[in-house]
Amino acid sequence: MVVKRKVKHNWLGMALVSLLAVSCTGNEVFFHYRPVDVGGWNKDSLCVFDIPVNDTASAYDMYVNVRNRSEYPYQNLWLFMQEMLPDSTIRTDSIELYLADQRGKWLGAGVGAVKEMPVLYRRNFHFHQKGTYHYRIGHGMRDSLLKGVNDIGMKVEKARDVK
Repeated sequence: MVVKRKVKHNWLGMALVSLLAVSCTGNEVFFHYRPVDVGGWNKDSLCVFDIPVNDTASAYDMYVNVRNRSEYPYQNLWLFMQEMLPDSTIRTDSIELYLADQRGKWLGAGVGAVKEMPVLYRRNFHFHQKGTYHYRIGHGMRDSLLKGVNDIGMKVEKARDVK
């Protein structure tokens, strides 16, 4: 009897874990982090992401994720974005992220010294060309060597509420 219960519980646990894994990643098309040097993020260093696109009919949401440590010295973070389309057209953009509130409390989620902050960069947009989109992200802060940033990530998922 004891052996049957163990097998039944293991099977149930595996089924639950599998269901959670599938439900959390159903719309995800791309999600990757690039680590930043522990000594600091140099103004000349770029985080590079190559996103393959085959579906131009669907709408997508794009996020930029930042993992920062408690020694990050500012409330906000400016990022310079460069997007190169498959036809080599280049677009540039800058975005400002708030990592802490006015009192210095970190806004991201996480346990301990590292906080993770996802920021919606583009909502309900379409890739107009098939191929690989190249993204380069650098920081736009005054510091030549920016301390306290762990990783920069990009996530693309199919939009849930297409209008």
